[in-house]
Amino acid sequence: MKTFKKPLATLCAAVGLAALTGMAAQAQETFTIRFNHVLGPSEPYHEGFLNWAKRVGERTNGRLKIQVYHSAQLGVEEDIIEQMRQGANVGQNTDSARLGNYVPGIAVMNGPYFAETLEEVDKLSKAPTVIQWQEELAKNHGLKVVCFDWVQGYRHFFTNKPIKNPQDLDGLRIRTPPAPIWQESIRALGAAPVAMAFGEMYPGLQQRAIDGVELVYNNIPAGRFYEVLKYANETRHIMLINFQVISAAYFNRMPKDFQTILVEECKRAGQETSAKIFDLEQKVKQQLKEKGMTVVEDVDLAAFRKAGEKAYEALKLTEAKNKVYKEIGKN
Repeated sequence: MKTFKKPLATLCAAVGLAALTGMAAQAQETFTIRFNHVLGPSEPYHEGFLNWAKRVGERTNGRLKIQVYHSAQLGVEEDIIEQMRQGANVGQNTDSARLGNYVPGIAVMNGPYFAETLEEVDKLSKAPTVIQWQEELAKNHGLKVVCFDWVQGYRHFFTNKPIKNPQDLDGLRIRTPPAPIWQESIRALGAAPVAMAFGEMYPGLQQRAIDGVELVYNNIPAGRFYEVLKYANETRHIMLINFQVISAAYFNRMPKDFQTILVEECKRAGQETSAKIFDLEQKVKQQLKEKGMTVVEDVDLAAFRKAGEKAYEALKLTEAKNKVYKEIGKN
C-alpha cells in the first residue's frame, strides 16, 4: 500500500488558512441585546437608552446592537432577570432591590436615604464592597451589571392626602415593588406596602386597591397619575439608582473591546440622563401644579430618616450599610 504525504509547507499553509478563516469568522460575529424597561416612551430614560444603543452601534460598526423595548414589551422584570440567568441575550433596567434577591447585601443601595447625591453614586461605583457584590452576581447568578450610573431622581409619596411625617402614612396602602428592601422601607416609613406591577398602578388607584404610590416626579406625567392623585409629598426617601443588567454568559461571549464599549457608553448615557432628570424636576413640578396637584414641601425629613433605619435593621443590612458608608466617606 502506498501512502502519500503532503509537503510540510502545504500542511502549514492549510492550517494557517483554517486559523485565519476562524479568526475572520469570529471577527465578523454580531451580537444583539434585546433591552427591556417598564417606563413609557416619553420618559427621559427611554431617550437615554436609545442614545446608549446608537453609540454602541456606531463604535462597533453595527456588530453590537441594542434593541430597546419600552413599557415592559418583553415581559415583567422578574421574568426577564430569570431569562438573563439562563444566558438569553436580553437586558433589563432594574434596581438593587431586585438584585438583592440574589446577593442580599446589594439591596442596601435602595434603602431609605442611602445615597442622596450624584456624587455619592459615583463614589459607590468605586467602593470595594459594591464591586464585590457585582462580581458575585456575575459569577454565582449569571447577572452582569453593565453600570449603575442611571439615577432616576428622588422617590416621593404621591397620595390623596398631605404627608408631612411618618404618622400621616399610617393606614395608607402604598404601591411598591415586591422586593424585600422596598417592602420594608415603605413599612418602616409608616405605610402598608402593596406589591403591584408598574402597569397596574393607575387602575389600582382608580379602583382604590391602593391609596397612593411612591415614585419619582417624572413618572407622574408619563403615567397620568395626576388624574387620580392630589398630593406630591417631597419625602425624598429613596434616591432611585437603577442598574443596567445583561446575561453574564452573553457578556463573556463578546470580544473584550465590545465589552469595554458597552460599559463606557452605558456610563456616559446614564450620567447624561441622570443630569437631565434633575434639571427637568422643577419643570415637572410646575406641570403637576398646573394639573391640579399640590406639592407638599414642608416634610419632616429628620423624622423620616430616623424611621427609615428600621428597614435596615429588619433585613439585617445595617452592617452592610455602615461598611459601604465607611468606604465612600459618608457618616
